[in-house]
Amino acid sequence: MTRSYFGTDGIRGRANASITPELALKVGQAAGLIFRRGDFRNRVVIGKDTRLSGYMIENALVAGFTSVGMEVLLLGPMPTPAVAMLTRSMRCDLGVMISASHNPYEDNGIKLFGPDAYKLSDEVEHEIEELIDSDLRSRLASPDRIGRAKRIEGVHARYIEFVKRTLSNGRGNGNGNGLSLDGLRIVVDCANGAAYRVAPEALWELGAEVVEIGVDPDGFNINRDVGSTAPAALIAKVHETRADIGIALDGDADRVIVVDEKGQVVDGDQLMAAIATLWKEKGQLSRPGVVATVMSNLGFERYLRGIGLDLSRTAVGDRYVLERMRADGYNLGGEQSGHVIMSDHGTTGDGLLAALQLLAVVIRRNRPVSEVCHLFEPLPQVLKNVRFAKGAPSEDVISPVIERGRERLGAAGRLVVRPSGTEPVIRVMGEGDDRELVDEVVDDIVDALTTAVA
Repeated sequence: MTRSYFGTDGIRGRANASITPELALKVGQAAGLIFRRGDFRNRVVIGKDTRLSGYMIENALVAGFTSVGMEVLLLGPMPTPAVAMLTRSMRCDLGVMISASHNPYEDNGIKLFGPDAYKLSDEVEHEIEELIDSDLRSRLASPDRIGRAKRIEGVHARYIEFVKRTLSNGRGNGNGNGLSLDGLRIVVDCANGAAYRVAPEALWELGAEVVEIGVDPDGFNINRDVGSTAPAALIAKVHETRADIGIALDGDADRVIVVDEKGQVVDGDQLMAAIATLWKEKGQLSRPGVVATVMSNLGFERYLRGIGLDLSRTAVGDRYVLERMRADGYNLGGEQSGHVIMSDHGTTGDGLLAALQLLAVVIRRNRPVSEVCHLFEPLPQVLKNVRFAKGAPSEDVISPVIERGRERLGAAGRLVVRPSGTEPVIRVMGEGDDRELVDEVVDDIVDALTTAVA
């Protein structure tokens, strides 16, 4: 199904270039018409991260939704998983998150959630695209049916209580929650993004000594030298404060990267391995396995196999992970990049929730994070990007070199070549036991792609 606006994670692009007020208005009208049901006031909840362009897009979406008769509830800066949770908790018909996740401030995007708090299917997104490109003037609400918009207070506390309640086991903290973080010094990096208020407060309320960085958004500094895609600041602060763990979220807080007490980065694969191992011991896995994408390390797959669990792989994108989880009955899945989905608790990746679940493992094991989160040796993995301006190269041009690369790596390695769903680049990932061979194979493909897009 060819799509004009939606990628792997909503609509995303440069603010005031591809993501314009006109487009946001049309998205609001189109999505509102599809989710407007019955003869009552349908409601949509809208959250955003801290980008300057969020104000512009938010107002355009409000105009679109109210013009088709929907009531709009505005949350202000909130994590993507919080928007999903509140969509269902507040019995809304639609949820919207304005964010470009880990991208720089110049970009922005629109993510949509249905009333069940799950991201929309490809089919529904296709319906929305068809309406965006059509004339909707005849379907606008009559003057007496135009919607209203209002800001909602207290939503931060609701989300904080939600994530705290997911920790039902472990030492009590005297505040009605099952886990205490007393005695832990935690550095939390909020990427100057959507979680800059809720993440530090949740960790503090659970008893931790909290050191904050990336909590001073100014509209321009989201993800700039902080957050899960730039862990150097977190590593430095963990060393400086002698912290037990560092937690880095991305701009909309739907993914997390951890730094152990030695300053070593822990990716999503190791994080899922730690959680899956404990859940297996406690009988909490709904199926004996984990769902991950084709980008997860082969070492992770071998580790799971060694403890009697399978790894079910999907295309890249947390939406595809979640689709597999729902279809096959898994309750744990995610991406190497740090999107971790625990379907017993949420409907999308949640960086703060994943971090708390890892802290539960650390407390139960009573061991340092460096030991808890180093369960397997990753195979050498090389990832390189080839940027293109005029369009991706023809498969006929690059398929032969890709096939030669796969033959060279053989059964002991893997090769993934795919276009990004969020930016104009082709990602080339190779892995195997022989690092030198992996480097050669990846470089050959990158050279071929660079020539093809020149």
